[in-house]
Amino acid sequence: MTSILVICTGNICRSPISEGVLRDALQRRFGAAAPDVSSAGTSGLEGSGAMPESVQAASELGIDIGGHVARRLTQVLAAEADLLLCMARDHRDSFAPPLDARAFTLKELVRALETLPPPPAGAGPETLTERIAAADRARRSGAMATSYDDDIADPLGQPLEAYRAIAWEIETWSDRLVSSLFGTLADDDVAEVP
Repeated sequence: MTSILVICTGNICRSPISEGVLRDALQRRFGAAAPDVSSAGTSGLEGSGAMPESVQAASELGIDIGGHVARRLTQVLAAEADLLLCMARDHRDSFAPPLDARAFTLKELVRALETLPPPPAGAGPETLTERIAAADRARRSGAMATSYDDDIADPLGQPLEAYRAIAWEIETWSDRLVSSLFGTLADDDVAEVP
């Protein structure tokens, strides 16, 4: 089974929201065959729950992250993932070869994928590693325009409105990511989730 590891700093704000949003989108599309989505933090606050504001902002999108438990990023976790989906460039830049070929910021990956031909009709979870490799080649070839807006801002210490804005941004970019990885679907092509 393919897997995606979402990474931020403390694993209590951005990455829990992103984990929940992405898991929901993939499960709606693929049902039980969806790639596994989890999260960790480069300075993960082991055992902590998601920030109450993150839980609230995710809930307003219909995503329940109330049971989230933070964990620290380890080499083992990183090595096991097919995609290291980072919330900011500093998270992405912490990886050395060969893991760096699988490490992207959310926005960077979407931009890279959108420079490629669309995936074949009916693309499934098994195409994830192929699409990630193609995105890495596009990134290294210089086919992508340089962007200085690759980070999802850390809302820690901000009011609920900042968490809502981050949750909306994550949801918007995650929708683009799923479409760029696996193609667009008609409403009747969405998997039934038991």
